[in-house]
Amino acid sequence: MKLLMQPIEMIAWFTQEGIPNPLRYKLTSDGTASIVVKVDRIVTRSEEKIAGNRMILFRCQSEMNGLLKLYELKYELNTCKWYLYKA
Repeated sequence: MKLLMQPIEMIAWFTQEGIPNPLRYKLTSDGTASIVVKVDRIVTRSEEKIAGNRMILFRCQSEMNGLLKLYELKYELNTCKWYLYKA
């Protein structure tokens, strides 16, 4: 997997405890094209703290062009921003 740490637009639902669950995200490239990816399955969810920033790391799986792809999403708790971390 390649390290990207690219900001993305996310649709997610939250539990009553405030834990996010990603549903689908939009990845905008440098040009005008954007890709919408549906999160088929969350494989693992873990919390990490890097330089004082709490983040939730999701390892997910989706079907893209007929192939199963693994990737990682990060949710920054302090700023409420989503990132495509590895793909």
